[in-house]
Amino acid sequence: MAAMLSLVLLLVAGGEVSPDPSVSPAAPVGGGSGIQPCLLPQISLQYERDGTFRHTCGGTLIAANWVMTAAHCISNSRTYQVVLGEYDMSAGEGPEQRIPVNSDDIFVHPKWLSFCAACGNDIALMKLQRPAVLSAEVQVGRLPPAGSILPNGYPCVLSGWGRLTTGGSLPDRLQQAELPVVDYEHCTQPDWWGAVAIRQTMICAGGAEKAGCNGDSGGPLNCQAEDGTWEVHGIASFVSALGCNAAKKPTVFTRVVLVVNPPAWHRANKPPTAGTSVFLCWGGVWRQQGLLHYGG
Repeated sequence: MAAMLSLVLLLVAGGEVSPDPSVSPAAPVGGGSGIQPCLLPQISLQYERDGTFRHTCGGTLIAANWVMTAAHCISNSRTYQVVLGEYDMSAGEGPEQRIPVNSDDIFVHPKWLSFCAACGNDIALMKLQRPAVLSAEVQVGRLPPAGSILPNGYPCVLSGWGRLTTGGSLPDRLQQAELPVVDYEHCTQPDWWGAVAIRQTMICAGGAEKAGCNGDSGGPLNCQAEDGTWEVHGIASFVSALGCNAAKKPTVFTRVVLVVNPPAWHRANKPPTAGTSVFLCWGGVWRQQGLLHYGG
């Protein structure tokens, strides 16, 4: 599966699905620059093929034993591992941790439709076989409080090992690119993404010289709060099929926030119980209890 989802089908009014050549599920960070090792709570999601694990998507460590990524990154036929503390994939630098994921411990949003990324719900949670060892190189991401809506132009950062340009090479080193937020009013304009492709459960960011590209899917959109801390506001979901840096087609992310009072659906999945914080993916009413203590 491509690391970043390219949208080729969109849900239109009346519940029908029609092709749109301008859309393609999310891809990595085109135009990004090299970052310092392990600056962000980034993970590499890798699948096994011919005895070797290969990078397919990004993701975020949101608790010592839980990872958040995009639903379109997951295939039932594959075996996965998560690599934490990774920076340069061509070298073993020491802080890397490779942790397997059991297939029964992968929870894709129940309303995710693989043929319709524009329908939303592009999120999955993965429980690691063992907890990560937190360190200076391996850190837990922090989610923003419920109701957090960033203004137009707010600077955020996307990181990943995605292609540097449309159809270009894959970098060995983790890249980052500053992507300004494009608010809902602008992103839903007809000459931008339009109201059919974008929902309020999504965040648009970038759309100029820098963008997500193939291989960045599932990775975090990090935005700095007023107190200086970094918060993960989104999960890289899709870009335009016209290219990673297509004009007026910013990278689209699944919006995530921290809330309380989860419904029974996720309690049935027996999430961690050490805490009362709740994780909500805004791509639908899909919540997970105890994944992360926000601000404490």
